[in-house]
Amino acid sequence: MFRNIFGDLKNSPRIRALAVVAICLMLGALAFLGWRHWQTSDALAADKTPLPAAPAADSPSATAALIPPPIVAQASVAAIVEVIVGRNDTLDAIFRRMSLNKADLAAIRSLPGIRQSLDFLRPGDSIKLTHTDGDIKELWRKVSETQTLDVVRQESGFEVKMINNPVEVRVRTANAVIDSSLFQAAGAANISDMVALKLANIFGWDIDFVLDIREGDRFTAEYEQIFQDGKYLRDGEVLAAEFVNNGKVYRAVRFVGDNGNAGYYAPSGAAMRKAFLRAPVEFTRVSSAFNPHRHHPILNLIRGHMGTDYAAPTGTPVHAAGDGHVSFEGQRGGYGNAIVLTHGANVSTLYGHMSRFARNVHLGSRVQQGDVIGYVGMTGLATGPHLHYEYLTGGVHRNPQTVQLPGAEPLRAQELQRFREVSAPLIAALSPPAATPAATPAAMPAGPAAAPNSPTAPALAGPEPAVPAMPDARSKASLN
Repeated sequence: MFRNIFGDLKNSPRIRALAVVAICLMLGALAFLGWRHWQTSDALAADKTPLPAAPAADSPSATAALIPPPIVAQASVAAIVEVIVGRNDTLDAIFRRMSLNKADLAAIRSLPGIRQSLDFLRPGDSIKLTHTDGDIKELWRKVSETQTLDVVRQESGFEVKMINNPVEVRVRTANAVIDSSLFQAAGAANISDMVALKLANIFGWDIDFVLDIREGDRFTAEYEQIFQDGKYLRDGEVLAAEFVNNGKVYRAVRFVGDNGNAGYYAPSGAAMRKAFLRAPVEFTRVSSAFNPHRHHPILNLIRGHMGTDYAAPTGTPVHAAGDGHVSFEGQRGGYGNAIVLTHGANVSTLYGHMSRFARNVHLGSRVQQGDVIGYVGMTGLATGPHLHYEYLTGGVHRNPQTVQLPGAEPLRAQELQRFREVSAPLIAALSPPAATPAATPAAMPAGPAAAPNSPTAPALAGPEPAVPAMPDARSKASLN
């Protein structure tokens, strides 16, 4: 019976495969055990290797082994770092952040006359420090455009000195012709946006730089450029300017009065600044002009539009057109959120459809020209965000875009003569001198007629080339 059973198992393919796997596993286990035995034998043999004999106590090698190696002192190297002041940064915070010696900071602060120059930090200021392991060797910072604070450690302590960095003021006269916009023309003439913006502010009472600019308008600006060590820093004040708008010439000269206040005046001495802004908001377009017979887009009836609508994004600041006080603030029918300002000379202005009022503006508040009184919105009867602006004289509505705005106070008689002396060379530099008319040639003595192209032929009469404008003969250099 057993023979039959084993005979059947021997003839089974699955049994034969299992047997082969079992034999392979046994052989692998035997090989692993043999490898482990060989590794252990090598380790024991290494442990039994005799150590070299120690040298005798009096031998030279033993003496050398007992002498410790010399200690080499390494000198500390001074580190130079530049710190850019961040928002809300203080010197204490900078010293703590950089692990610098706070006792050195206290010693520097105790030096006479520098505490304010040292501690008054503005974001973006640069402070250069030289230190060794946190001990300050030198501290350097620019406290103004023309002065640098330098603190140096000496044997007796810290010493401070102010280094003067003088600047050079040069005067440049530049002109441009407008093709599309003031700023594009200024850029083409290498005039900075800052100067272009000053020009817009100077002439903004007479010229609407959104609506009035025409192709072919031109301007000339005489302005300062600031240099230091031969390097351009920035543009300074506009000294004089001319703007030709639609054929009309406007000129302005900067003048500092006896009270120390600077302003711009026409050559006659009249102030360029007017008592009212022409437009009290930076707008993109006039969405609805002054029209007493306008058809109302919401009410669908003829209802006079007694002001000007200036389209602008919601939240655009609205400025007071002139000095005055708030006589109304709140909801006012179709105007929505509105403010009425009462000015001198029986003039009042209204500002409607605002999204909100400025925080510091309330009924009875005093405001000055240019103060923010609210923000553009579309409250009340409005189809889109805009400012509705009205200008009234004696209760009568006037067109804000064309009304003759009263001027600011002109120069006093005692200042007018000095103004004329200061302004004369500036005004002369705005326009180059006209070309000198060609002189009539003297009568030639009778004689044989010379050929037109011969060397002896008289020059044909014609216009002389224009004489270029000469640089201003002042101490300031002129760049053209």
